[in-house]
Amino acid sequence: MSSSLVTVAYIGAIILFILSLGGLSNPETSRRGNLYGIIGMAIAVLATILGPRVVQAGLPWIIGAMVVGAAIGFYAARVVKMTQMPELVALMHSLVGLAAVLVGFASYIDTSTVLSGAEKIIHEVEVYVGILIGAVTFSGSLIAFGKLSGKIGGKPLMLPARHWLNLGILLVVIWYGREFIHAADTQAGMLPLLVMTVLALLFGIHMVMAIGGADMPVVVSMLNSYSGWAAAATGFMLSNDLLIVVGALVGSSGAILSYIMCNAMNRNFISVIAGGFGSGSGAPAAASGASAEPAGEVVPVSAQETAELLKEAKSVIIVPGYGMAVAQAQHTVFEITRHLREQGVKVRFGIHPVAGRMPGHMNVLLAEAKVPYDIVLEMEEINEDFGDTDVAMVIGANDIVNPAAQEDPASPIAGMPVLEVWHAKTSIVMKRSMASGYAGVDNPLFYKENNRMLFGDAKKMLDEVLVALKS
Repeated sequence: MSSSLVTVAYIGAIILFILSLGGLSNPETSRRGNLYGIIGMAIAVLATILGPRVVQAGLPWIIGAMVVGAAIGFYAARVVKMTQMPELVALMHSLVGLAAVLVGFASYIDTSTVLSGAEKIIHEVEVYVGILIGAVTFSGSLIAFGKLSGKIGGKPLMLPARHWLNLGILLVVIWYGREFIHAADTQAGMLPLLVMTVLALLFGIHMVMAIGGADMPVVVSMLNSYSGWAAAATGFMLSNDLLIVVGALVGSSGAILSYIMCNAMNRNFISVIAGGFGSGSGAPAAASGASAEPAGEVVPVSAQETAELLKEAKSVIIVPGYGMAVAQAQHTVFEITRHLREQGVKVRFGIHPVAGRMPGHMNVLLAEAKVPYDIVLEMEEINEDFGDTDVAMVIGANDIVNPAAQEDPASPIAGMPVLEVWHAKTSIVMKRSMASGYAGVDNPLFYKENNRMLFGDAKKMLDEVLVALKS
Protein backbone atom coordinates (compact mmCIF):
# COMPACT_ATOMS: atom_id res chain seq x y z
CA MET A 1 0.00 0.00 0.00
CA SER A 2 1.19 3.51 -0.80
CA SER A 3 1.57 6.15 1.90
CA SER A 4 -1.50 7.98 0.59
CA LEU A 5 -3.64 4.85 0.77
CA VAL A 6 -2.40 4.13 4.30
CA THR A 7 -3.35 7.68 5.32
CA VAL A 8 -6.85 7.21 3.89
CA ALA A 9 -7.19 3.91 5.76
CA TYR A 10 -6.05 5.58 8.98
CA ILE A 11 -8.63 8.35 8.57
CA GLY A 12 -11.34 5.72 8.04
CA ALA A 13 -10.19 3.84 11.14
CA ILE A 14 -10.23 7.03 13.23
CA ILE A 15 -13.79 7.79 12.12
CA LEU A 16 -14.84 4.26 13.09
CA PHE A 17 -13.18 4.62 16.50
CA ILE A 18 -15.06 7.85 17.15
CA LEU A 19 -18.32 6.17 16.11
CA SER A 20 -17.40 3.29 18.39
CA LEU A 21 -17.04 5.60 21.39
CA GLY A 22 -20.37 7.19 20.53
CA GLY A 23 -22.05 3.78 20.30
CA LEU A 24 -20.59 2.57 23.59
CA SER A 25 -22.14 5.52 25.41
CA ASN A 26 -25.55 3.84 25.32
CA PRO A 27 -26.46 0.19 26.08
CA GLU A 28 -28.83 -0.01 23.11
CA THR A 29 -26.10 0.96 20.64
CA SER A 30 -23.14 -0.65 22.42
CA ARG A 31 -23.06 -3.74 20.17
CA ARG A 32 -22.93 -1.55 17.10
CA GLY A 33 -20.24 0.60 18.72
CA ASN A 34 -18.21 -2.50 19.53
CA LEU A 35 -18.52 -3.65 15.90
CA TYR A 36 -17.30 -0.25 14.66
CA GLY A 37 -14.26 -0.57 16.92
CA ILE A 38 -13.47 -4.07 15.66
CA ILE A 39 -13.69 -3.00 12.01
CA GLY A 40 -11.63 0.13 12.68
CA MET A 41 -8.89 -1.85 14.41
CA ALA A 42 -8.81 -4.44 11.62
CA ILE A 43 -8.38 -1.67 9.03
CA ALA A 44 -5.68 0.01 11.11
CA VAL A 45 -3.68 -3.19 11.61
CA LEU A 46 -3.90 -4.23 7.95
CA ALA A 47 -2.94 -0.75 6.73
CA THR A 48 0.08 -0.73 9.04
CA ILE A 49 1.26 -4.21 8.03
CA LEU A 50 0.81 -3.57 4.32
CA GLY A 51 2.20 -0.05 4.47
CA PRO A 52 5.60 1.09 3.18
CA ARG A 53 7.18 1.32 6.67
CA VAL A 54 7.08 -2.44 7.28
CA VAL A 55 10.02 -4.34 5.77
CA GLN A 56 8.69 -7.37 3.88
CA ALA A 57 11.40 -9.59 5.33
CA GLY A 58 9.97 -9.02 8.80
CA LEU A 59 6.38 -9.74 7.78
CA PRO A 60 6.45 -13.43 8.83
CA TRP A 61 7.56 -12.40 12.34
CA ILE A 62 4.71 -9.88 12.58
CA ILE A 63 2.12 -12.39 11.36
CA GLY A 64 3.45 -15.02 13.78
CA ALA A 65 3.20 -12.57 16.69
CA MET A 66 -0.36 -11.67 15.65
CA VAL A 67 -1.38 -15.33 15.54
CA VAL A 68 0.00 -15.90 19.04
CA GLY A 69 -1.69 -12.76 20.38
CA ALA A 70 -5.00 -13.61 18.69
CA ALA A 71 -4.91 -17.13 20.14
CA ILE A 72 -4.33 -15.77 23.66
CA GLY A 73 -7.12 -13.23 23.21
CA PHE A 74 -9.52 -15.85 21.88
CA TYR A 75 -8.73 -18.16 24.78
CA ALA A 76 -9.22 -15.36 27.33
CA ALA A 77 -12.54 -14.38 25.77
CA ARG A 78 -13.77 -17.96 26.07
CA VAL A 79 -12.66 -18.80 29.61
CA VAL A 80 -12.64 -15.51 31.55
CA LYS A 81 -15.81 -15.06 33.59
CA MET A 82 -17.67 -11.76 33.82
CA THR A 83 -16.61 -11.48 37.46
CA GLN A 84 -12.99 -11.59 36.29
CA MET A 85 -13.37 -8.81 33.74
CA PRO A 86 -12.01 -6.01 35.99
CA GLU A 87 -8.70 -7.78 36.58
CA LEU A 88 -8.49 -8.76 32.91
CA VAL A 89 -8.94 -5.13 31.90
CA ALA A 90 -6.19 -4.11 34.34
CA LEU A 91 -3.90 -6.79 32.88
CA MET A 92 -4.58 -5.54 29.34
CA HIS A 93 -3.67 -2.01 30.44
CA SER A 94 -0.34 -3.33 31.71
CA LEU A 95 0.44 -4.75 28.27
CA VAL A 96 -0.13 -1.33 26.68
CA GLY A 97 2.30 0.19 29.16
CA LEU A 98 4.87 -2.55 28.54
CA ALA A 99 4.56 -2.01 24.78
CA ALA A 100 5.22 1.72 25.23
CA VAL A 101 8.36 0.98 27.26
CA LEU A 102 9.75 -1.55 24.77
CA VAL A 103 8.96 0.64 21.75
CA GLY A 104 10.59 3.59 23.52
CA PHE A 105 13.87 1.78 24.08
CA ALA A 106 13.85 0.34 20.54
CA SER A 107 13.10 3.75 19.03
CA TYR A 108 15.90 5.39 20.99
CA ILE A 109 18.46 2.80 19.96
CA ASP A 110 17.25 2.85 16.34
CA THR A 111 17.22 6.63 15.80
CA SER A 112 19.81 8.09 18.19
CA THR A 113 22.57 7.98 15.57
CA VAL A 114 20.33 9.13 12.71
CA LEU A 115 18.69 12.29 14.06
CA SER A 116 20.44 15.51 15.02
CA GLY A 117 19.73 19.02 16.27
CA ALA A 118 16.25 20.06 17.37
CA GLU A 119 14.68 16.98 15.76
CA LYS A 120 16.85 14.73 17.95
CA ILE A 121 15.93 16.65 21.13
CA ILE A 122 12.20 16.52 20.36
CA HIS A 123 12.37 12.80 19.67
CA GLU A 124 14.30 12.11 22.86
CA VAL A 125 11.70 14.03 24.89
CA GLU A 126 9.00 11.88 23.25
CA VAL A 127 10.95 8.72 24.11
CA TYR A 128 11.57 9.78 27.71
CA VAL A 129 7.95 10.80 28.39
CA GLY A 130 6.60 7.73 26.57
CA ILE A 131 8.71 5.31 28.61
CA LEU A 132 7.83 7.19 31.82
CA ILE A 133 4.06 6.92 31.24
CA GLY A 134 4.37 3.36 29.98
CA ALA A 135 6.37 2.17 33.00
CA VAL A 136 3.93 3.73 35.49
CA THR A 137 1.01 2.18 33.59
CA PHE A 138 2.69 -1.24 33.45
CA SER A 139 3.58 -1.64 37.12
CA GLY A 140 0.47 0.15 38.39
CA SER A 141 -1.80 -2.06 36.28
CA LEU A 142 -0.09 -5.22 37.53
CA ILE A 143 -0.72 -4.13 41.14
CA ALA A 144 -4.34 -3.31 40.25
CA PHE A 145 -4.66 -6.78 38.73
CA GLY A 146 -3.31 -8.30 41.93
CA LYS A 147 -5.75 -6.34 44.10
CA LEU A 148 -8.77 -7.03 41.91
CA SER A 149 -8.01 -10.73 41.69
CA GLY A 150 -7.44 -11.03 45.43
CA LYS A 151 -3.75 -11.92 45.09
CA ILE A 152 -2.86 -8.66 46.86
CA GLY A 153 -4.88 -7.32 49.79
CA GLY A 154 -7.14 -4.35 49.16
CA LYS A 155 -5.92 -2.52 52.27
CA PRO A 156 -3.91 0.61 51.30
CA LEU A 157 -0.18 0.48 51.99
CA MET A 158 0.82 3.79 53.58
CA LEU A 159 4.57 4.36 53.63
CA PRO A 160 5.95 7.04 55.99
CA ALA A 161 6.35 10.43 54.26
CA ARG A 162 5.01 8.87 51.06
CA HIS A 163 4.10 12.24 49.51
CA TRP A 164 7.64 13.48 50.03
CA LEU A 165 8.87 10.21 48.57
CA ASN A 166 6.75 10.75 45.47
CA LEU A 167 8.01 14.32 45.17
CA GLY A 168 11.58 13.08 45.47
CA ILE A 169 11.01 10.53 42.70
CA LEU A 170 9.56 13.28 40.48
CA LEU A 171 12.57 15.55 41.02
CA VAL A 172 15.02 12.72 40.31
CA VAL A 173 13.11 11.82 37.13
CA ILE A 174 13.29 15.45 35.96
CA TRP A 175 17.01 15.58 36.73
CA TYR A 176 17.75 12.40 34.82
CA GLY A 177 15.59 13.69 31.97
CA ARG A 178 17.98 16.61 31.66
CA GLU A 179 20.95 14.22 31.73
CA PHE A 180 19.29 12.08 29.07
CA ILE A 181 18.70 15.00 26.72
CA HIS A 182 22.31 16.20 27.06
CA ALA A 183 23.88 12.73 26.72
CA ALA A 184 26.76 12.64 24.24
CA ASP A 185 25.83 9.28 22.71
CA THR A 186 23.44 6.33 22.99
CA GLN A 187 25.52 4.55 25.61
CA ALA A 188 25.65 7.64 27.83
CA GLY A 189 21.92 8.23 27.44
CA MET A 190 20.99 4.66 28.31
CA LEU A 191 21.91 5.00 32.01
CA PRO A 192 19.54 7.90 32.84
CA LEU A 193 16.86 6.21 30.74
CA LEU A 194 17.20 2.97 32.73
CA VAL A 195 17.23 4.80 36.08
CA MET A 196 14.07 6.70 35.14
CA THR A 197 12.37 3.46 34.03
CA VAL A 198 13.12 1.78 37.37
CA LEU A 199 11.87 4.80 39.30
CA ALA A 200 8.69 4.95 37.18
CA LEU A 201 8.05 1.25 37.80
CA LEU A 202 8.49 1.77 41.55
CA PHE A 203 6.22 4.82 41.47
CA GLY A 204 3.48 2.84 39.70
CA ILE A 205 3.67 0.14 42.37
CA HIS A 206 3.69 2.66 45.22
CA MET A 207 0.84 4.72 43.76
CA VAL A 208 -1.64 1.84 43.36
CA MET A 209 -0.61 0.05 46.57
CA ALA A 210 -1.59 3.22 48.48
CA ILE A 211 -5.10 3.22 47.00
CA GLY A 212 -7.80 1.53 49.06
CA GLY A 213 -10.22 -1.11 47.83
CA ALA A 214 -13.16 1.31 47.69
CA ASP A 215 -11.37 3.39 45.07
CA MET A 216 -10.52 0.48 42.76
CA PRO A 217 -13.26 1.31 40.17
CA VAL A 218 -11.67 4.75 39.78
CA VAL A 219 -8.22 3.16 39.54
CA VAL A 220 -9.36 0.96 36.62
CA SER A 221 -10.62 3.97 34.66
CA MET A 222 -7.51 5.97 35.63
CA LEU A 223 -5.20 3.25 34.31
CA ASN A 224 -7.31 3.12 31.18
CA SER A 225 -6.52 6.80 30.70
CA TYR A 226 -2.82 6.22 31.37
CA SER A 227 -2.73 3.43 28.78
CA GLY A 228 -4.23 5.81 26.23
CA TRP A 229 -1.60 8.46 26.86
CA ALA A 230 1.09 5.77 26.69
CA ALA A 231 -0.25 4.77 23.26
CA ALA A 232 -0.27 8.42 22.16
CA ALA A 233 3.34 8.82 23.31
CA THR A 234 4.23 5.71 21.32
CA GLY A 235 2.59 7.32 18.30
CA PHE A 236 4.83 10.36 18.66
CA MET A 237 7.90 8.11 18.94
CA LEU A 238 6.95 6.25 15.75
CA SER A 239 5.53 9.30 13.94
CA ASN A 240 2.26 7.38 13.61
CA ASP A 241 -0.73 9.73 13.40
CA LEU A 242 -3.24 6.94 14.05
CA LEU A 243 -1.64 5.94 17.36
CA ILE A 244 -1.53 9.57 18.44
CA VAL A 245 -5.23 10.16 17.73
CA VAL A 246 -6.44 6.82 19.13
CA GLY A 247 -4.27 7.20 22.22
CA ALA A 248 -5.63 10.68 22.79
CA LEU A 249 -9.20 9.37 22.42
CA VAL A 250 -8.61 6.61 24.98
CA GLY A 251 -6.65 8.87 27.32
CA SER A 252 -9.19 11.70 27.32
CA SER A 253 -12.22 9.41 27.58
CA GLY A 254 -10.58 7.55 30.48
CA ALA A 255 -9.82 10.85 32.21
CA ILE A 256 -13.42 12.02 31.79
CA LEU A 257 -14.70 8.71 33.15
CA SER A 258 -12.36 8.98 36.14
CA TYR A 259 -13.71 12.48 36.82
CA ILE A 260 -17.33 11.24 36.62
CA MET A 261 -16.60 8.37 39.00
CA CYS A 262 -14.78 10.63 41.45
CA ASN A 263 -17.86 12.86 41.52
CA ALA A 264 -19.99 9.77 42.14
CA MET A 265 -17.87 9.06 45.23
CA ASN A 266 -17.62 12.71 46.31
CA ARG A 267 -13.86 12.53 45.97
CA ASN A 268 -11.41 14.48 43.86
CA PHE A 269 -8.79 12.83 41.70
CA ILE A 270 -5.88 13.96 43.89
CA SER A 271 -7.45 12.37 46.98
CA VAL A 272 -7.79 9.09 45.08
CA ILE A 273 -4.12 9.17 44.12
CA ALA A 274 -3.30 10.03 47.74
CA GLY A 275 -5.11 6.79 48.62
CA GLY A 276 -6.29 5.47 51.92
CA PHE A 277 -10.02 5.11 51.21
CA GLY A 278 -11.27 1.59 51.78
CA SER A 279 -9.74 -1.26 53.71
CA GLY A 280 -10.72 -3.96 51.30
CA SER A 281 -10.74 -6.39 54.18
CA GLY A 282 -14.43 -7.13 54.26
CA ALA A 283 -14.29 -7.24 58.04
CA PRO A 284 -16.80 -5.52 60.28
CA ALA A 285 -15.82 -1.89 60.69
CA ALA A 286 -14.72 -0.64 64.05
CA ALA A 287 -16.91 2.07 65.49
CA SER A 288 -15.21 5.44 65.87
CA GLY A 289 -17.34 7.60 68.10
CA ALA A 290 -20.99 7.61 69.09
CA SER A 291 -22.19 8.48 65.60
CA ALA A 292 -20.76 5.22 64.28
CA GLU A 293 -22.76 3.07 66.71
CA PRO A 294 -25.69 1.38 64.94
CA ALA A 295 -29.18 2.06 66.32
CA GLY A 296 -31.75 -0.73 66.36
CA GLU A 297 -31.42 -4.40 65.61
CA VAL A 298 -31.08 -6.53 62.50
CA VAL A 299 -34.27 -8.25 61.33
CA PRO A 300 -33.50 -11.38 59.25
CA VAL A 301 -35.93 -12.60 56.61
CA SER A 302 -36.31 -15.90 54.75
CA ALA A 303 -36.52 -16.50 51.01
CA GLN A 304 -40.20 -17.40 51.39
CA GLU A 305 -40.93 -14.15 53.25
CA THR A 306 -39.00 -12.21 50.61
CA ALA A 307 -41.10 -13.79 47.88
CA GLU A 308 -44.29 -12.81 49.75
CA LEU A 309 -43.13 -9.19 49.99
CA LEU A 310 -42.39 -9.17 46.25
CA LYS A 311 -45.78 -10.72 45.42
CA GLU A 312 -47.61 -8.02 47.36
CA ALA A 313 -45.56 -5.18 45.86
CA LYS A 314 -46.70 -2.97 43.00
CA SER A 315 -43.30 -1.33 42.51
CA VAL A 316 -39.86 -2.93 42.99
CA ILE A 317 -36.39 -1.44 42.53
CA ILE A 318 -33.42 -3.83 42.42
CA VAL A 319 -29.95 -2.50 43.31
CA PRO A 320 -27.17 -4.90 42.21
CA GLY A 321 -23.64 -4.89 43.58
CA TYR A 322 -20.44 -6.88 43.38
CA GLY A 323 -22.00 -9.67 45.44
CA MET A 324 -24.36 -10.39 42.55
CA ALA A 325 -21.39 -10.65 40.21
CA VAL A 326 -19.48 -13.00 42.52
CA ALA A 327 -22.50 -15.29 42.89
CA GLN A 328 -23.25 -15.17 39.14
CA ALA A 329 -26.84 -14.44 40.11
CA GLN A 330 -27.75 -12.09 37.26
CA HIS A 331 -29.64 -14.76 35.30
CA THR A 332 -31.81 -15.65 38.30
CA VAL A 333 -32.39 -11.93 38.85
CA PHE A 334 -33.68 -11.71 35.28
CA GLU A 335 -36.02 -14.67 35.82
CA ILE A 336 -37.42 -13.02 38.96
CA THR A 337 -37.79 -9.74 37.08
CA ARG A 338 -39.59 -11.40 34.18
CA HIS A 339 -41.96 -13.26 36.51
CA LEU A 340 -42.82 -10.13 38.50
CA ARG A 341 -43.42 -8.08 35.35
CA GLU A 342 -45.73 -10.79 34.01
CA GLN A 343 -47.71 -10.39 37.24
CA GLY A 344 -48.05 -6.66 36.65
CA VAL A 345 -45.33 -5.52 39.06
CA LYS A 346 -43.29 -2.48 38.01
CA VAL A 347 -39.65 -3.60 38.25
CA ARG A 348 -36.65 -1.37 37.64
CA PHE A 349 -32.91 -1.44 38.40
CA GLY A 350 -30.90 1.30 40.10
CA ILE A 351 -27.22 1.43 39.09
CA HIS A 352 -24.61 3.37 41.05
CA PRO A 353 -21.65 4.61 38.92
CA VAL A 354 -19.12 2.75 41.09
CA ALA A 355 -21.09 -0.45 41.71
CA GLY A 356 -18.83 -3.47 41.19
CA ARG A 357 -15.13 -3.36 40.41
CA MET A 358 -15.08 -1.39 37.16
CA PRO A 359 -17.14 1.23 35.31
CA GLY A 360 -20.33 -0.28 33.87
CA HIS A 361 -19.76 -3.62 35.59
CA MET A 362 -23.41 -4.06 36.63
CA ASN A 363 -24.73 -2.86 33.27
CA VAL A 364 -22.69 -5.50 31.45
CA LEU A 365 -23.85 -8.28 33.77
CA LEU A 366 -27.52 -7.32 33.40
CA ALA A 367 -27.17 -7.03 29.63
CA GLU A 368 -25.60 -10.50 29.58
CA ALA A 369 -28.68 -11.81 31.40
CA LYS A 370 -30.99 -10.13 28.82
CA VAL A 371 -32.46 -7.60 31.26
CA PRO A 372 -34.23 -4.92 29.12
CA TYR A 373 -32.18 -1.75 28.79
CA ASP A 374 -35.14 0.54 29.41
CA ILE A 375 -35.62 -0.61 33.02
CA VAL A 376 -31.94 -0.20 33.97
CA LEU A 377 -31.60 3.35 35.28
CA GLU A 378 -28.73 5.42 36.61
CA MET A 379 -28.69 6.69 40.20
CA GLU A 380 -29.74 10.23 39.24
CA GLU A 381 -32.72 8.92 37.28
CA ILE A 382 -34.17 6.69 39.99
CA ASN A 383 -33.20 8.10 43.39
CA GLU A 384 -36.33 10.24 43.76
CA ASP A 385 -38.57 7.21 43.12
CA PHE A 386 -37.62 5.18 46.20
CA GLY A 387 -40.22 7.00 48.28
CA ASP A 388 -42.96 5.58 46.03
CA THR A 389 -41.48 2.08 45.94
CA ASP A 390 -42.87 -0.88 47.88
CA VAL A 391 -39.73 -3.03 47.91
CA ALA A 392 -36.10 -2.03 47.29
CA MET A 393 -34.00 -5.16 46.91
CA VAL A 394 -30.23 -4.78 47.37
CA ILE A 395 -28.20 -7.69 46.00
CA GLY A 396 -24.63 -7.78 47.27
CA ALA A 397 -24.14 -4.01 47.49
CA ASN A 398 -23.03 -2.12 50.60
CA ASP A 399 -21.28 1.26 50.43
CA ILE A 400 -23.46 2.54 47.56
CA VAL A 401 -26.60 2.18 49.72
CA ASN A 402 -25.10 3.42 52.99
CA PRO A 403 -27.21 6.20 54.59
CA ALA A 404 -24.20 7.26 56.67
CA ALA A 405 -23.08 9.17 53.57
CA GLN A 406 -25.96 11.58 54.24
CA GLU A 407 -26.63 11.16 57.97
CA ASP A 408 -23.14 10.99 59.52
CA PRO A 409 -20.81 13.94 58.82
CA ALA A 410 -17.99 12.04 60.55
CA SER A 411 -18.25 9.04 58.23
CA PRO A 412 -15.38 8.43 55.76
CA ILE A 413 -17.98 8.35 52.96
CA ALA A 414 -19.82 11.51 54.10
CA GLY A 415 -21.16 13.41 51.09
CA MET A 416 -20.86 10.46 48.71
CA PRO A 417 -24.00 10.21 46.52
CA VAL A 418 -25.79 6.93 47.31
CA LEU A 419 -28.94 5.08 46.26
CA GLU A 420 -31.53 6.00 48.91
CA VAL A 421 -33.11 2.56 49.29
CA TRP A 422 -34.13 3.23 52.91
CA HIS A 423 -36.91 5.54 51.64
CA ALA A 424 -38.78 2.54 50.19
CA LYS A 425 -41.64 1.01 52.17
CA THR A 426 -39.45 -2.07 52.72
CA SER A 427 -35.79 -2.62 51.85
CA ILE A 428 -34.27 -6.09 51.63
CA VAL A 429 -30.48 -6.44 51.73
CA MET A 430 -28.95 -9.69 50.49
CA LYS A 431 -25.52 -10.41 52.00
CA ARG A 432 -23.49 -13.37 53.18
CA SER A 433 -22.74 -11.68 56.50
CA MET A 434 -22.71 -8.36 58.36
CA ALA A 435 -19.23 -7.55 57.02
CA SER A 436 -18.56 -4.00 55.90
CA GLY A 437 -18.02 -3.00 52.28
CA TYR A 438 -14.78 -1.90 50.63
CA ALA A 439 -14.89 1.44 52.41
CA GLY A 440 -14.56 -0.46 55.70
CA VAL A 441 -17.43 1.41 57.43
CA ASP A 442 -20.56 0.07 59.11
CA ASN A 443 -23.90 0.44 57.32
CA PRO A 444 -26.79 1.85 59.40
CA LEU A 445 -29.21 0.64 56.71
CA PHE A 446 -29.02 -2.86 58.19
CA TYR A 447 -30.55 -1.63 61.46
CA LYS A 448 -33.39 0.51 60.13
CA GLU A 449 -36.93 -0.53 61.10
CA ASN A 450 -38.10 -1.00 57.51
CA ASN A 451 -35.07 -3.06 56.47
CA ARG A 452 -34.81 -6.84 56.31
CA MET A 453 -31.63 -8.93 55.90
CA LEU A 454 -31.63 -12.01 53.65
CA PHE A 455 -28.40 -13.80 54.57
CA GLY A 456 -26.70 -16.37 52.32
CA ASP A 457 -25.21 -16.85 48.87
CA ALA A 458 -27.05 -14.55 46.47
CA LYS A 459 -27.54 -17.21 43.76
CA LYS A 460 -28.85 -19.82 46.21
CA MET A 461 -31.20 -17.44 48.00
CA LEU A 462 -32.53 -15.93 44.76
CA ASP A 463 -33.20 -19.41 43.39
CA GLU A 464 -35.26 -20.10 46.49
CA VAL A 465 -37.09 -16.76 46.07
CA LEU A 466 -37.87 -17.64 42.44
CA VAL A 467 -39.25 -21.05 43.40
CA ALA A 468 -41.41 -19.45 46.10
CA LEU A 469 -42.68 -16.82 43.64
CA LYS A 470 -43.78 -19.47 41.16
CA SER A 471 -45.42 -21.74 43.75
